[in-house]
Amino acid sequence: MISAVAASTSLNSQSFTSSNLPIVVINTGGAPIFDEPKIVADMGIIDNGPGQRNNVTDAFNNYNGKIAIEIRGSSSQSFPKKQYSIELRNAAGEDVSAPLLGMPAEEDWVLFAPYNDKSLMRDVLAYKIGRDMGRYAPRTRYCELVLNSQYQGVYVLIEKIKRDKNRVDINKLDPDENTGNNLTGGYIIKIDKETGSGNGGWTSLYTPPNRSGSQTIYYQYDYPKAADISAPQKNYIRQFMLDFETALVGSNYNNPVTGYSRYIDVDSFIDFFIVNEVSKNVDGYRLSTFLHKQRDSDGGKLVMGPVWDFNLGFGNADYCTSGTPTGWVTSFNTICPTDYWLIPFWWSKLYQDGNYRSKLAARWTELRADKLQTSRLHTYIDSVYAVLNTEAATRNFTRWPVLGQYVWPNFYVGSSFQDEVNWLKNWVTQRMNWLDANMPQVITAAEGSATLQVFPNPFLSELHMEYSLLQAGKFEVEWFDASGKMIHKISVTQPTSGTYQATIPTQTWPSGLYYFRAKPGNDPLLSGKYMRQ
Repeated sequence: MISAVAASTSLNSQSFTSSNLPIVVINTGGAPIFDEPKIVADMGIIDNGPGQRNNVTDAFNNYNGKIAIEIRGSSSQSFPKKQYSIELRNAAGEDVSAPLLGMPAEEDWVLFAPYNDKSLMRDVLAYKIGRDMGRYAPRTRYCELVLNSQYQGVYVLIEKIKRDKNRVDINKLDPDENTGNNLTGGYIIKIDKETGSGNGGWTSLYTPPNRSGSQTIYYQYDYPKAADISAPQKNYIRQFMLDFETALVGSNYNNPVTGYSRYIDVDSFIDFFIVNEVSKNVDGYRLSTFLHKQRDSDGGKLVMGPVWDFNLGFGNADYCTSGTPTGWVTSFNTICPTDYWLIPFWWSKLYQDGNYRSKLAARWTELRADKLQTSRLHTYIDSVYAVLNTEAATRNFTRWPVLGQYVWPNFYVGSSFQDEVNWLKNWVTQRMNWLDANMPQVITAAEGSATLQVFPNPFLSELHMEYSLLQAGKFEVEWFDASGKMIHKISVTQPTSGTYQATIPTQTWPSGLYYFRAKPGNDPLLSGKYMRQ
């Protein structure tokens, strides 16, 4: 145990004595904190409740005990402001659970350090969106950190992703549960850098599309850990993933009985897609990407999520997909084919299925009418800004004077905290407008005799078309550039009614605006416009 003492720092001639945020105090006895292994330290938390002042001299009233702590993260480890993984422990060194800052009791936590995100809120905003959509996403609480009597700035206490009834609610899987229904769950796997994980895993048999070299997709065991998972359990989850991917890559991938939907919770994939596209998360789908599977008796399908790691989202990256509010993150492999970590083929293949796109369109419409209204997102951003701007943000940016300076990989550099937040709000407005215009829509001919979908928009190397005819006959589609010159034509006669697909290679088309005009049989013309990036 440690006792509360006045804490001040000589760094930047700044003194810290009290806060409108909870205060976390950690003492390592002067010992350095490493990437690994964890070291034992003492931690106390002061939280006098909403609207109450927290003083560093107050008693530790939320937690007062031992922890094990290590530096966490990958690229972020190069930043001077470090983030930490924490395990709560008792005096005997055993893990203990506690309900920190009003969040459900657990033993594993993250002290996240916003540094290159100068709005201080991108991760918090993304997790809020995830929870508002009805999914589990990590809960968060802002705080200020004092480490070895030195003020460290604004931090976010975050629930670490793990199996727990209040986090990823799947069955516990013991090493001896190797047969029958028990073997089918629960599992958590992830796609991520292997830095610091040591979890082990396996390589997918299906390579990422548009790769420039020998890149692969590597799945890591997250629960059970590599040290605990048994050989039959490894074989089961690897085979399940292989069966899913094989079904998805097959010619009958969208068969409602034998296709991909047999293996995955499609709605969770759609929600995961929406969160990553709303934030235009440059790491989306390829890093910090979690999936989990419950036992067959409890559903048994593969669920995307929870969402994790959005400090480079919402316009905060100047590479690959970039910080502009336009474009699909799922185009990453085409934009940056030389990157070591690419996106699995799933997302482009799912998007080719008309049923998937219809569900996506319906879900987007539902969310935009309620949880994802731009005004609601702005209100939440304003509420976080109001709390932080009162005092804590000023202390943080005095401790870490990054305002007005480029910190990798900033797309925008504002001169003040307010500039950063205003830019974020403007970016959100533009992004939501772009998504409204580019989410899948169905164009229907008069009298409903034919439908046509063309995607994606904007496009890069190819366009996909899916059209449905209620009767046999001729189908024609012509593509024109902005000057009105026809550059591509398809003309086919289908012997029966049904749904058909076609792919148009567009690698040689210059960037710009294009129009299509389609005529199914004797029906009125269908038309639309699309942009090549």
